Amino acid sequence: MEHDFEDIEVKENALELLEDTLRRRKKCCMIGTGAMTDPYIPLELQLGQTRKALLLIEKYGFGATVHTKSANVLRDTDILRRINEKTKAVVQMTLTTADEALCRIIEPNVSTTAQRAEALKKLHDEGIPTVVWLCPILPFINDTRENISSILEICANAGVKGILCFNMGLTLREGNREYFYRQLDRHFPGMTDRYIRNFGDRYAINSPHNAGLMKLFHSFCHEHGIMHDNTQIFEYLNKFEEKNVPQQLSLWD
Repeated sequence: MEHDFEDIEVKENALELLEDTLRRRKKCCMIGTGAMTDPYIPLELQLGQTRKALLLIEKYGFGATVHTKSANVLRDTDILRRINEKTKAVVQMTLTTADEALCRIIEPNVSTTAQRAEALKKLHDEGIPTVVWLCPILPFINDTRENISSILEICANAGVKGILCFNMGLTLREGNREYFYRQLDRHFPGMTDRYIRNFGDRYAINSPHNAGLMKLFHSFCHEHGIMHDNTQIFEYLNKFEEKNVPQQLSLWD
């Protein structure tokens, strides 16, 4: 990673490609965005590409799910609500730390945790289901029982439908590992050496407290009726559902 995250290329014909695909597809399904680039990066407020895409999804009767770290998703609440009335619109939001100061360090240039929590509440009030991604959890930084408990309380108070968690840790592949370590050196002096001593060049890095934190996570979700099985949540996200579809009357009705 040798350039700024904000240095991106815009696929100018994305909307034309999307509409062509939706028009030709015979069966509706869920359309997802946000897996590689946040759909609500600051440039979106100028371009409106995500909003226009959601309008196309609504026009052709498809479902939608967006994955973001931005409270700017609230701008499109009107479209998401209309889609959700006919089929399903789900907003996925990443949460990593309840500490606002730490959030500004490990997640710069995005909405803070408090702003995202407020967005989750507002979406719930609009009847739009939400799913939280509890990751990444950085060993020796935000892998505390206090932090995980606080995030879980945020989720319960916001009425989230499910929480995805793939262990309390993170993954580091060649290329982003070097970038990550440079940032550790900047903000947490000595932490890179600690990571190397404990994890070497491992791809999957789990917190030393992983077992206890995962037990806390599953117990809390079970107690509060929040989906916490990853397979079940992905099935929910991928399942296209039709609502308020008039049923044909039987001859005998």
